Amino acid sequence: MFLTILSHKAESAGRELIAVNPANTSRTCPRCGHCGHCAKENRPTQAEFRCAACGHTAHAAVNAAINILRAGLALRAAAKAA
Repeated sequence: MFLTILSHKAESAGRELIAVNPANTSRTCPRCGHCGHCAKENRPTQAEFRCAACGHTAHAAVNAAINILRAGLALRAAAKAA
């Protein structure tokens, strides 16, 4: 229901809504390249992200937002290519 309402709001504002599964986005490193290192250890605290593989640090919510944006853009590109 929420996504339906949000989709209508986005459409009326001239925007596009792309639903992305947020699972593990705050534990996945956006800097490790395509391997996307995902580990429980990457979240030492609720707010902190620190990649155990490459050392990249960020606020966990910002880190998740970057990963969600990338996933949405990839889904949009795939849909346009099909």
